[in-house]
Amino acid sequence: MSRPLLATVPFLAVLPLLALAGCAQKSEVDALKEQVAKLEERVAASEKKGGAGAASAAAASPEDEAAASKLMEELQGALKTSDYPTAKAKIAELSAKYSATRAGKAAVRMATEVNLVGSDAKPIEVQKWYTKDQGSLADNKVTMLVFWEVWCPHCKKEVPLLPAKLEKYKSKGLGIIALTKVTKSATDELVEAFIKDNKLNFPVGKEAEGGPLSAAYAVSGIPAAALVKDGKVIWRGHPARLTDELLEQMLAG
Repeated sequence: MSRPLLATVPFLAVLPLLALAGCAQKSEVDALKEQVAKLEERVAASEKKGGAGAASAAAASPEDEAAASKLMEELQGALKTSDYPTAKAKIAELSAKYSATRAGKAAVRMATEVNLVGSDAKPIEVQKWYTKDQGSLADNKVTMLVFWEVWCPHCKKEVPLLPAKLEKYKSKGLGIIALTKVTKSATDELVEAFIKDNKLNFPVGKEAEGGPLSAAYAVSGIPAAALVKDGKVIWRGHPARLTDELLEQMLAG
């Protein structure tokens, strides 16, 4: 229930409204009432939002934090072995029982990535290729898509490691395609210089306008990676989490 208007709006701001009501035509009074009604609706909505925020901000108990942390360890263990049914079950339990905990909030973010596994892979859409080679999901047994930006510190650490990974697993059917949107301080010239300086040996392209691939692969932070096989997403996560053991498992399957 919203508070009375006079309790919400400063008194000096209300005085002109009262004066208008006392001497106005009926049409003016009706207009005033409509303005007041809209104002009270905004106040009520603001109070409702504040109440919901206060409730969600309530801290979880130490016992819940501990239980949620244990579930998160089990979730991460399932992800390391690509046991996605177990991972999804752990995410559901964290969301249902421990949503106020740190692990519960992290699980909500992870759910988007995990739920991509098994979905149809979106075809490559680019505005331009920076490399002579043009990437295709049909060219390899498993294709690793990497989303990055030249200004991103973590991308500068992870992307230069990929040429060695490709050399190691190319004969087993691995392909890599790097995709950038050229945002913030990035320019085509900086991207091209990065490719040359780090001897990137795989296709690098600029995403189509609007970043449809980033949206399709639920990219909210970079660097991000996805593995595609037989037209399906088989893995999604941070490239640093893609261990050799896991990659060999994906290539052998």
